[in-house]
Amino acid sequence: MEIKEYILIIRKRLPLIVAITFISTLIAVILSFYILPPIYKATVTLFAGRSTSGDRTTDNIQALYSDVLLGQQLVKDYREIAVSRSVLERVIKELNLKMTTEELSSMVSVQLKNDTRILMINIESKDPKFAATVANKLAEVFIEAVQRIMKIENVQIVDKAVVPDKPEKPKKLLNTAVAFILGLMVGVGIAFFIEYLDNTVKTPDDVEKYLQLPVLAVIPDLDEGGKTK
Repeated sequence: MEIKEYILIIRKRLPLIVAITFISTLIAVILSFYILPPIYKATVTLFAGRSTSGDRTTDNIQALYSDVLLGQQLVKDYREIAVSRSVLERVIKELNLKMTTEELSSMVSVQLKNDTRILMINIESKDPKFAATVANKLAEVFIEAVQRIMKIENVQIVDKAVVPDKPEKPKKLLNTAVAFILGLMVGVGIAFFIEYLDNTVKTPDDVEKYLQLPVLAVIPDLDEGGKTK
């Protein structure tokens, strides 16, 4: 199939493509702007590593480098401790939260900045104040748990979580753009699929294409006045 044929199919099925794209985009707009509740994320930043006091000798520099590598390897351990039942139960108890450990765990995410020992604990919630309060309390309990379980004494809060003023999700413009692109792609795909299933003969080119016969003449379609339609 030549490029010209692709263009003709798109022009022929343009109303269908536009309709599918419009509906897809409209659904995304309604969901993102009117239905999906805003989700806020509060982040507390911590430093995790052993003490590096003393002269910056070669051994100390190597130890520092080893700590960085170790920190990257331990991010899974940190996350498991942060969402462990004992840690979450203590947070729930101290803040008097009306939720289960499973519900609180679903709000928690732990990240480690690349090539650093900087750890970020995130809490996502519909309530921005709740997110910040829980993040800070979780960081405090997490530090005590890490010191007790992993024997890492030098764990400190770098930045406490603050109340977020803008929601993290939904990403309204991004959702709308993605829905537009996907709708357009689906619309074009359906248009070509319909054209593929349609094997009726409509043009002289179709006669040569499907019947493998030469076109000797074309009879014009005339109206009642004898004029070509």
